Amino acid sequence: MSSKPPVKSGLLNVLKPPGMTAHDVVAALRRRLGTKKVGHAGTLDPVATGVLPVAVGTATRLLPYLQSGKEYLAEIQFGVSTSTGDCEGEILDAQDCVFDRAALEAVMPRFRGAIQQRPPMVSAVHYQGKRLYELAREGIVIEDLPLRDVTIEALELVEFYPGARPKALVRVACSAGTYIRSLAIDLGAALGCPASLAFLLRTRAGDFVLDDAFALDEDIRYASEDAYLAHLTRRDASPEDVEAIGYGRTLSAQDEPDGALVRVHAPERLLAIYERRGALLHPRTVFPA
Repeated sequence: MSSKPPVKSGLLNVLKPPGMTAHDVVAALRRRLGTKKVGHAGTLDPVATGVLPVAVGTATRLLPYLQSGKEYLAEIQFGVSTSTGDCEGEILDAQDCVFDRAALEAVMPRFRGAIQQRPPMVSAVHYQGKRLYELAREGIVIEDLPLRDVTIEALELVEFYPGARPKALVRVACSAGTYIRSLAIDLGAALGCPASLAFLLRTRAGDFVLDDAFALDEDIRYASEDAYLAHLTRRDASPEDVEAIGYGRTLSAQDEPDGALVRVHAPERLLAIYERRGALLHPRTVFPA
């Protein structure tokens, strides 16, 4: 009886459709590829669409080493607040709040750079051993959730749609852990009106960009691991390195910066990721042959 061929390991740049959770995407790929060893980096709300980095097989061990910055296009609905902070929640407040483009642009600088956010109640943040969305399903609302430090590297007004309840399309580049729903709500509060997120498209997650993403109904395209690890110092393994890595041993440091994460390569594949500490490189992750 012939054995099942091994599943190819690697990184995928998946276009998550709206209506699916990140776990739904992983489950669909597990069925399609015939393996349980599929994981993702950086969750994305069901209502949102866009880039979702996915790893298959031994490449799941690369997920902690991927760049974590994010970039979004977000449409904000002013004048309406909801129970979830986005268009899927129950409407809690709806009122006219007329302001112009200049007024919005005047408050946006407050939200650039290092800021603090309060996460939405319907989110995956842990609180006393449970995720907030689990508490929300039980009807429990936590007042004054702890603020979280995040960084908004860029906040740009792309388009403004005036009216009794204006809308705005903004581009956001931010650190991991930033909630765009919270940003929408806070921008509204700065203008004295309720607000919620009407639409969210993630255009970049680390080095994964929208133009390179493929939809779930398209052929699977494996991404270049080397390209997505380019921020790590590269070292080409000597025969002595290869032997040492096989036994999980340390390597003698060369010109790698102290504290650097180092990807050690054979001609055809990534062997391991090491960390320099002093005069030695210590193994962090070793990949099987």
